[in-house]
Amino acid sequence: QLQLVESGGGLVQPGGSLRLSCVASGFTLDYYTIGWFRQAPGKEREGVSCISSSGERTHYADSVKGRFTISRDNAKNTVYLQMNSLKPEDTAVYYCAADLQRLFTVQAMCVKGGYWGQGTQVTVSS
Repeated sequence: QLQLVESGGGLVQPGGSLRLSCVASGFTLDYYTIGWFRQAPGKEREGVSCISSSGERTHYADSVKGRFTISRDNAKNTVYLQMNSLKPEDTAVYYCAADLQRLFTVQAMCVKGGYWGQGTQVTVSS
């Protein structure tokens, strides 16, 4: 069974950091562009950051540039999202997704999404 599992979310104070992990089971992440997305209550889903299969190409939403870093460790079948200088407006459920059909550039992946995980809650509050 194909599965993406996100972890690492939680409650953090403004200015703090979290590292999210997206682990794949039932398939190998190596071949696929992966994206991180988020959805806050009452808002549309937003593409946060995406990374190519090789890790050479990345894309970030303007709202997180300079604060978030996406990376991948294909040996661990895992993609990470390091989130620094967190703000209350970063509060959302964060999802990872895989472009299993290998259709998209990193930019397009951050718009379209793909095969989804179940999400992890990130709350930034004092």
